[in-house]
Amino acid sequence: MHTSDTKLKEMIIPALARVQEAARRLARLHDEDIRRIILRLAELAESEASYVLAENARDLARMDPTDPKYDRLLLNEDRLAGIARELRQVADLPSPLGRVLEARTLANGLALSRISTALGVVGVVYESRPNVTFDVFSLCLRAGNATVLKGSRDAQYSNLAIHGLIRQALAPYGLEDVCYLAPAEREALSVILEADAYIDVLIPRGSQGLIDFVRQHARVPVIETGAGIVHIYVDASAQLEQATAILTNAKARRVSVCNALDCVLIHQAMLPQLPRLLQELGHTHHCRVYADPPAYAALAGQYPEALLEPATEAHFGTEFLSMQVAIKTVPDLDAALAHIAEHSSKHSEAILSEDPAAIDRFLKEVDAAVVFANASTAFTDGGQFGLGAEIGISTQKLHARGPMGLEALTSYKWVLRGQGQVR
Repeated sequence: MHTSDTKLKEMIIPALARVQEAARRLARLHDEDIRRIILRLAELAESEASYVLAENARDLARMDPTDPKYDRLLLNEDRLAGIARELRQVADLPSPLGRVLEARTLANGLALSRISTALGVVGVVYESRPNVTFDVFSLCLRAGNATVLKGSRDAQYSNLAIHGLIRQALAPYGLEDVCYLAPAEREALSVILEADAYIDVLIPRGSQGLIDFVRQHARVPVIETGAGIVHIYVDASAQLEQATAILTNAKARRVSVCNALDCVLIHQAMLPQLPRLLQELGHTHHCRVYADPPAYAALAGQYPEALLEPATEAHFGTEFLSMQVAIKTVPDLDAALAHIAEHSSKHSEAILSEDPAAIDRFLKEVDAAVVFANASTAFTDGGQFGLGAEIGISTQKLHARGPMGLEALTSYKWVLRGQGQVR
């Protein structure tokens, strides 16, 4: 281990020990106090907006505006106002703690119950999204958890500013150590990944490369929030106007998010309608299209020439995070399902169809955290699901799947009450 790595470890491990101790003290806090902390943070997000935006501008100045991560990094007054609203929504959500999940009396007279509890210390590793700092802290705290945050260098100044506001909100309760922001240096990540003595679970949020690295190197249990390689299958029976609106919304609403459309699978019978389906994407949003040969032929001369390119195999299975989309022609539903099975990241997938049998097959057979029929994939979102601001979209099947709200940040314990029973 290099000297610099040793120094980082010597700095981080004592901080993690303080987080662990603070998590135990957090368990004594009343639910109303937790609400007050989150509401205070919402106030600070508004009153200190100029400071947060100034620090965010320092981060933005170091990034190329054409980088797909630029939009994820960007904060402005509207986004901060939205963050404040989401914080208040989280504060008003009912506590997920202390719920009796089941209860019964055993034959020996022991009263057995299963009670929801906090996970403990939740670590989150993320890239270029300072809003995650607000979201993660508020959701973890609402579920009774302490938080270890490992952001990227891209958002270093933004995260430091936001973490300062979090500490202000915690200060009246002497719980500043409930939320720890690890150093932005990349080398600090290894220390976090190996800190299984202090962190109960890790949640990576970011590129597939980051997620893979965390999964491969962590000694701490990991909940994956995978990349979103999102497909929409346009069936032969799809309604043209509805499909046009859905495709446009799924791609153009916000291109840098994980639920944005990456690949259109179009039934060959719908190829004559393809120029109409993509008209707004091409002429209003200037979306670059990578089309397979049949789709390219259908679009040639009717889609902006500068934005139309032949697709290569590499374009399928790519999360673009920018105004780009791939088009694949399929002869039937079976081919669409096979393509999704090969290229999906198991995040969000949709079918546009008026055929009930096709819809039923798609919803049953597609292996993804969220599946849609005749709706935009933009709805894959914890807030839209009524969960409050999400901590991520889990693409795995153990513990949590899909948008992760408060319940996904809890575990449970078995509680037994007796009158002297022995075995």
